Amino acid sequence: MIFTYIFIVIIICAAIFQIALALGAPFGEFTLGGKYTGKLPSNLRVAALMQALILLVFMIISISRSGIAFTFLYEISKVGIWVVFAFFIIGTILNLLSPSKKERIVIGTINIVALICAFMIAVG
Repeated sequence: MIFTYIFIVIIICAAIFQIALALGAPFGEFTLGGKYTGKLPSNLRVAALMQALILLVFMIISISRSGIAFTFLYEISKVGIWVVFAFFIIGTILNLLSPSKKERIVIGTINIVALICAFMIAVG
């Protein structure tokens, strides 16, 4: 269950980061290959908000799969957690291949931990 709690903390922090991007925080260097060094353009700020919502759904799936809460979603979470795991495989690869050193080091590392947690939740 420790992996679930670590995953929850990562997801909450990542969602806050995405919401900050959506609100215009100048953290563009940490996302999208560092193409935008300051604020993201408006259309990408909307995408950041959508990303935050997706992350929160992932958190609910992990909480349900672990049996902590949202137990009415447990059957869905058995498959859903593998979708979450696949998402973090893709995200980790993309972040580690990013031309942005900040994205590779910070977000890539966070994605690796989230990937491990998602796997442990899935098999747990």
